[in-house]
Amino acid sequence: MDSGNRFIIIREDLVQDPLTIISDGLLIGRLPECELLLNHPSVSRAQAGIKEVDDNYYLFSLRPGNPPKLNGKPLEENQALAPGDVIAIGPFLLEVDRTQEGLVLKVALQIGTVIEPTNVPSPDDSTKRLVMPEPGKKPAKAPRAAPLPGNKTLDIFWDKRIREAGKMVRPSPLFPKGQRRSGKAQFNWTPTSDLARGWPVSLLIWGTVIVGMFSLAGYFWYANAYAPAPLSSSHSRRELAVFPPIAAKANADSCTNCHSFSGNMEARCASCHNTEVFVATVIKPHVAAGVGCVSCHAEHRGSDFRPGLAALATCTACHNNANKNTYNGRSLNTPHGGTLGYPVVDGKWKWRGLDDEEWSLKKIDVARLATETDEQWRSQQFHAIHVQRVKTVGDLPGNAQGELSCSSCHKSFDPIDRETPRATCGTCHSGKVEPGTNRLIATDARATRQPNCTSCHVQHIKDKRHWNPSLMAAVK
Repeated sequence: MDSGNRFIIIREDLVQDPLTIISDGLLIGRLPECELLLNHPSVSRAQAGIKEVDDNYYLFSLRPGNPPKLNGKPLEENQALAPGDVIAIGPFLLEVDRTQEGLVLKVALQIGTVIEPTNVPSPDDSTKRLVMPEPGKKPAKAPRAAPLPGNKTLDIFWDKRIREAGKMVRPSPLFPKGQRRSGKAQFNWTPTSDLARGWPVSLLIWGTVIVGMFSLAGYFWYANAYAPAPLSSSHSRRELAVFPPIAAKANADSCTNCHSFSGNMEARCASCHNTEVFVATVIKPHVAAGVGCVSCHAEHRGSDFRPGLAALATCTACHNNANKNTYNGRSLNTPHGGTLGYPVVDGKWKWRGLDDEEWSLKKIDVARLATETDEQWRSQQFHAIHVQRVKTVGDLPGNAQGELSCSSCHKSFDPIDRETPRATCGTCHSGKVEPGTNRLIATDARATRQPNCTSCHVQHIKDKRHWNPSLMAAVK
């Protein structure tokens, strides 16, 4: 095998001169370490490779779950390349040519391109088509070489290239640890109260008795001082009504399950709502702000009260410019620059992205690169959650599998259209149906302008139930 493969790359999608690459093989993918970098969420980190073997260039698929397409057909095994071939990888098209200097790859970014074996494009079809000559009208040329038989040396070669390209060096912060001073410089001292005048014990006892008597009177004769209204039906039922269950047991109209002298209510909520499909977690920003379970799911509002609906109303009640309260010294304002949906304001991402724990729970095969900034990583996360993962609904266009694509929300890319997504987010992130009862607890955001905030900002990140599972496409 010859290690001096020559590749001439012509990037029509970028403003750069043709580039000649001399390498033992051309690695194609989304990683910056690839010789041919195709930066798009639908492109795998290392998706394909090209290598010269016995004076023929062969195309190899390195990601069986996301193979490249050669002349419109998914690549099932390695294939020899010939002048005029077209390789499709994500939205990129690579036109193949062969010269004395090496293999020529002309790269173009095509949105909505359809490769058809015809020389007469349809006059009423607005989709851009890449025309391929009919089989009977192809110019005479040498026959295409047969695919290479199974070769362990080639498998080891590509495995090594992928491992080398995937190595990412992340800087590790140093955590200096100080030690306590020892010797005579360390001393112990505790203050005493022998010089302070204490309160009479009798005053403390009588004060406790009086407060206890008023408390008992209020409990028996003025119950509304403790409970403004009856419990919701969710906490008054004697049997669980939602399956799979989100609570360990039914509350059965009990007060002491939540209120007791030992332990706080937050801990009791978390211990009860801890099942195989649901764990009552609180996100880190809310923990830092002192927001817990009862801050959003307040009870004693009547039997028809729905905790899920209360949480949605709490979002918009707190997160607005009119709320002057502070939470552990933190103030709040209206999110998204006063608009609903698309979290980009003045060209900057206002969405903070998902932390490492929440991103790992998504189980999406996209990792942060060492060279990516926070802005770039937020964009990667946002588009990986939506593109080719969510089904299209309503009048949103999609790809051939009925999944969201870039053009589902963006009508143009140069300059990029950021106004249309603000109107399209409400198409999916609107209603929410209560599990078990099929009751609509969040109405259409396009009609009421009240969004389903929790459909984007997931509070309980370990909740295995999706707010609208019918939107999710099949896992590839």
